[in-house]
Amino acid sequence: MISRKFAPIVVIGSINTDMVATAPTLPAVGETVMGKSFSVSAGGKGGNQAVAAARLGAEVTMVGSLGADALGDQAIERLRKENIDCRHVMRDSEQASGVALINVDKMGENQIVVVPGANATLSAEHIDKAFHNIVEGSILLLQLEIPLASVSRAIELAVENNCQIILDPAPARALPSYLLENVFLLTPNEIEAEILTGVKVTGESSAKEAASVLLRRGVNNLAITLGGGGVFLASKNEHQLIPATEVEAIDTTAAGDCFNGSLAVGLALGNELSQSIEFACTAASISVTRAGAQDAMPFAHEVEIYGFPRGEKNC
Repeated sequence: MISRKFAPIVVIGSINTDMVATAPTLPAVGETVMGKSFSVSAGGKGGNQAVAAARLGAEVTMVGSLGADALGDQAIERLRKENIDCRHVMRDSEQASGVALINVDKMGENQIVVVPGANATLSAEHIDKAFHNIVEGSILLLQLEIPLASVSRAIELAVENNCQIILDPAPARALPSYLLENVFLLTPNEIEAEILTGVKVTGESSAKEAASVLLRRGVNNLAITLGGGGVFLASKNEHQLIPATEVEAIDTTAAGDCFNGSLAVGLALGNELSQSIEFACTAASISVTRAGAQDAMPFAHEVEIYGFPRGEKNC
């Protein structure tokens, strides 16, 4: 199978420890349910996406913040074991490392509460320092579990350095137009698209309506993830529904992170956006058949089975 060179991928975002409880059903407000299992593992949207990209063979740099504590030690060690460059992961002696409290039901659906801790101290100044070592033309992957000022600064510097920017708008919040106009691709799920547009997204038709709102606000390209319904891709010139690979889901906790990290890999290989989304859908479908976040991310040889070629680091 022919190998192709990767562009470098830079992930700027959160690094957490996930504390996961499984139960037959998710509790309603005020309800207590009996759980089946409990586990602790590495997580955070930034960390998850970095691992997803690294396992597919990409050259990945992580920019983030951890506490100077045991959870931080474990988190950074795990990232290094995945061959992720962590020289720009800062350690904050005054804040605890971030954690995510996750409940998962028997259908693989989840509820998540994130306590950001040191993630909230990742500053624009730290972003400036990191960009001294970021290669022009890199793929930049961002989320919203770090301060918005830091996200904005990263986008500003990425534009100056001719980087292709993917923004995963999670957790969703109102975003200024200048930010939306400067990202190459916005990747909300149904709930995030609704928060950003006011349009309740339940399928292709409503996704098209929400996409129209965001395109009018200056978004260049949009990929609304619809779970098992696939991904609605929209730009000013085209729109299409890209189907998901049908699987039996066990845990959807990090499916969106796997999608975004894998999408960055597709673009880093020089693929067209639609082909990159097909690749990402395949990787995400593999991830939901396994429990956990980073542990569930597939490796390149697993995605190759579906006909996608292996990449090669551009060292």
